[in-house]
Amino acid sequence: MKSFTLDANAVQQRCRLEDRLIKFEIWDTAGQERFHSLAPMYYRNAQASAVVYDVTKAASFEKAKSWVKELQRQANPDIVIALVGNKIDLVADDAHTAVDESGEGDDEDDEENDSAKSMIVKREVPKSEAQNYADEAGLLFIETSAKTGEGVLEAFTEIAKHIPVDAKPKHHQAASSGNARTELVDLQRRTNVPGRDGCSC
Repeated sequence: MKSFTLDANAVQQRCRLEDRLIKFEIWDTAGQERFHSLAPMYYRNAQASAVVYDVTKAASFEKAKSWVKELQRQANPDIVIALVGNKIDLVADDAHTAVDESGEGDDEDDEENDSAKSMIVKREVPKSEAQNYADEAGLLFIETSAKTGEGVLEAFTEIAKHIPVDAKPKHHQAASSGNARTELVDLQRRTNVPGRDGCSC
């Protein structure tokens, strides 16, 4: 069964840097068109935004660009925007797929390779294209897998590092909306690695 975001959910996340502790209140807004009109009340006072697209769908990358333009036009002028390419676990990049192409090996290995190949989806958004766009638009850029967790910690840590030290958080009013389901989860209980910057993911 597939799960879709139908409204907004909020979680809390803490990210400890060398010189400070950043406490995120993360609002996951729906990406569907019918909820677009509600988005401004979530990003209006935001200090950071992660615009996520699917690396296997070019259309989602184009949609991400439109969100970036809207944020740059209407959000806090000092907002930190990160462009995040998701679902890299599905694509056949050299760094993520190791399949025996020699033609040698036993039947069990062949079956495993066939299974791995059957799960591979064609990448429609080249990493270089997304990186170039992010550079031109002044965005942070990282690729992730929400399924495996790859790159997620790095994404939050990079965002935290770029939030100005003197930035003052503003109280978020979106929770009062009947369209928002607030579910605050403190992830701080997970163990931090001593001596390293990072979030409690």
